[in-house]
Amino acid sequence: MNIFQKLKASNKEHLAWYLYDFGNSAYAAVVLLAVYSAYFKGEVVGGAEGSRLWGISVGIAMLVVALTTPILGAIADFSASKKRFLLLASSMTWIFTGLLFFVQKGNIIMGMVFFILAEIGYRGGQVFYNSLLPEIAEPEEMGRVSGNAWAIGSLGGILCLLILLPLIISIKGTLIIRLSLVFTAVYFAIAAIPTFFWIKEKAQPKQLPEGKNYLTVGFSQLIDTIKSLGGYKDFVRFMIAFLIYNDGILMALDFAAIIGAVLFGMKQEQIIIFMIVVQVTSAIGAWAAGVAGNKIGYKHTLIISLALMIVAVTGMIFAKNQTHFYIIGALAGLALTGVQSISRTLIGYFAPKGKSAEFYGLFAVTGRTSSFIGPTLYGFLAAQTAWWFEAQGMATLLAEQNGQRIAIGSIAIFLIVGLLVLLKVPDPTKKYLKP
Repeated sequence: MNIFQKLKASNKEHLAWYLYDFGNSAYAAVVLLAVYSAYFKGEVVGGAEGSRLWGISVGIAMLVVALTTPILGAIADFSASKKRFLLLASSMTWIFTGLLFFVQKGNIIMGMVFFILAEIGYRGGQVFYNSLLPEIAEPEEMGRVSGNAWAIGSLGGILCLLILLPLIISIKGTLIIRLSLVFTAVYFAIAAIPTFFWIKEKAQPKQLPEGKNYLTVGFSQLIDTIKSLGGYKDFVRFMIAFLIYNDGILMALDFAAIIGAVLFGMKQEQIIIFMIVVQVTSAIGAWAAGVAGNKIGYKHTLIISLALMIVAVTGMIFAKNQTHFYIIGALAGLALTGVQSISRTLIGYFAPKGKSAEFYGLFAVTGRTSSFIGPTLYGFLAAQTAWWFEAQGMATLLAEQNGQRIAIGSIAIFLIVGLLVLLKVPDPTKKYLKP
């Protein structure tokens, strides 16, 4: 049974959940990967400073999400309002992605602020979207449903890029780049509509204790969960591993377009084609990870995906031309969605009943804390080493290229260390494996 037959056989809640991923993957493909990141770095700012400011922007957004989502997740669990929080976060992304239309050359502060707000909505929304997984899928099917969502989400990113590519090729200038951001916001919003009509939250809201409000309850719930983590040692170990390797994954994603532009002189349309290749292999990788997880276990599948990602990133350091970069991107796409999909799935198995949003909130704080460190570090390394090479008399472009290669090395380090920690984490899905 192929992915489309599986989709047809799934219920409406699965379909609605898949469609949200279909839409938000378009945001990731256009804003983070193919269009806005390169536009901000090259057109709005320019030079090595663009890499540094992009890293700072991503880092700020991640830090805000890290500080807020655990509390909001606890509130969402207590009040059974995951969909309401998801709608608020998603609306924030749609609005500020559309407002990126007004960002032009020299509008650095505006470009950073609008992107940061859109990114906060995008990353925060994922917490509540992910926390719906245990409500719409049985334990034995969570891996398949999560893998299908990543695969179908990748197709959503591909479709969005295929619509925009001919327009960007045929219409010169920055207007079409800016319009593509408005289109992406609308595309995401339309794809997400079924999520809010077809998915029914199974949890029931709890009664507020006398003299309490949702904020104080949220803090209390979070504190109780943190205190109880001693009883979830495997979850804590997994979170430490995830904190480290997720840094590497997001550094690669957030800087892929900039790497292509700096190292290989790729133009906007070439970057979009590259991202389409990555999205195609990502769809295959996500689906394959779901199938493999059911057969050999999700931990083993995650290890294989991380190993492939390490090979891809190492190859990127030594890539000599655009052809090499396309091949490496295809391999990275195959691996990275497997890592992300399985990591998301494992949280659903670690989380006790009734605490899915809270545990996904802790998952988010771990991921976003690491994400704050990673992009900021990458941008700092790329900029500082480029300036150092230039001060030694090296040509500006060559100095910037060397800076990027050194920064890429830091991605590999995070992935390797994270993998080593993961090896000590038991697989909570073993009992659900099909014989």
